[in-house]
Amino acid sequence: MSTDPLRNDKSYLFYQTEHPRPVLDRAEGIYMYDMGGNRWIDGSSGAMVCNIGHSNPAVLAAMKRQMDRSTFGYRLHFVTEASEKLAEKLSSHAWPGMDRVFFVSGGSEATETAIKLARQHAIAVGQSSRWKIISRWPSYHGCTLGALAVSGYDQLTDPFLPMMQVMPKIPAPRAWLDGLDPADPATGAHYAAMLEAKIIEEGPETVCAFIVEPVGGASTGALPPPAGYMEAIREICTRYGVLLIHDEVMSGGGRLGHMLGAKNWNAPADIVAMSKGLGAGYVPLGAVIARGDLVEAVLADGGFRHGFTYAGNPIACAAGLAVIEEIERQDMMGNALNMGALLQDRLRALMDRFEFIGDVRGMGLLLAFEVVADRKTKEPFPAAFRAFDRLTEHAYQRGLVIYPRRSRGGYSGDHFHVAPPMIITEAQVDELMAILVDALVAFAKELP
Repeated sequence: MSTDPLRNDKSYLFYQTEHPRPVLDRAEGIYMYDMGGNRWIDGSSGAMVCNIGHSNPAVLAAMKRQMDRSTFGYRLHFVTEASEKLAEKLSSHAWPGMDRVFFVSGGSEATETAIKLARQHAIAVGQSSRWKIISRWPSYHGCTLGALAVSGYDQLTDPFLPMMQVMPKIPAPRAWLDGLDPADPATGAHYAAMLEAKIIEEGPETVCAFIVEPVGGASTGALPPPAGYMEAIREICTRYGVLLIHDEVMSGGGRLGHMLGAKNWNAPADIVAMSKGLGAGYVPLGAVIARGDLVEAVLADGGFRHGFTYAGNPIACAAGLAVIEEIERQDMMGNALNMGALLQDRLRALMDRFEFIGDVRGMGLLLAFEVVADRKTKEPFPAAFRAFDRLTEHAYQRGLVIYPRRSRGGYSGDHFHVAPPMIITEAQVDELMAILVDALVAFAKELP
């Protein structure tokens, strides 16, 4: 790749990567360009954010129209047309009765809002003994202290353990890793039973909610639930009076064929947290969608004691509404299912060529593959080998962005999200796969 003319040795920014990165010049569709003219395929939609692709003219026009009217209206002073319309649109995509929406600026804020809403509801209905939020391990629900408390990702949580109230965890349904058949309803029942056991262990009167990603995100690498799991946890939560929170920050936004990914199962949530694909990279935007009766109980008890300054920003809401309208107009959810099936087939075919690919999983255009030292035993590569970083860099240097994470709780294991924008074409899938294969060949030469 050519040299980036604006890149220098000093940066005033600090983030997680230790690798120098070029200056982004422009982005269009599934492609991104730096100041030197180099091009990348956005094979992970950033961090599974840019669901509709970059520089969609309809979304940009909607943002400009709103800018010409107003750029800010504080939520306690004004209701904006943009926020009302987006709230109505989101409610139309949710389950019946989920007709109240609280806007935020990102996924961590959405999770924080959802668990605080659940707690305040318990207080409002006279069940103040309920304060525990059960979650899964591994899982990731955000970087604020409240969101980390329900996350099961040791590398990110360990430094802050003295600062937070850690919540109870049950095992995530990692059927492949546990040697179980995810298509067998007995597998779903096996993992769901762990939720009931944990509720009983903790004391049902102390458990407020269970938070779950319908399809696992960064911590488990696009992990779909085993057969019957989602329906079973819904029934268990109902039986014990526990609220069910769906973390749709990554699975929402259309990638799974529905605006809310959990609509693939008959397991309605009480509260939904979403972000990422809602703003689709155009604006910081997230939302919590909740049952109306739940919200009314909280409001009647003195109001929701929570909020953010930029909640319901009119520019952000105008962009979010335009994003959903573009998804609907172009049938991007249908394309996500079609291209996702094609891409998953192509990824699975790589297992015949590369023995270190242990698993390919996901749904729609939320896909991932995991690499292992031994496919039979599922032993991961040594942590010090940093397989997740090596392969990502090989792809990046060849013009493909993929999204890596540690798959075994944060310190070991290696998986890679392949989740391009929902506008990707068959020809572009071919282009993406050609670069990925080239990167895998280079990675294979470095194996210990």
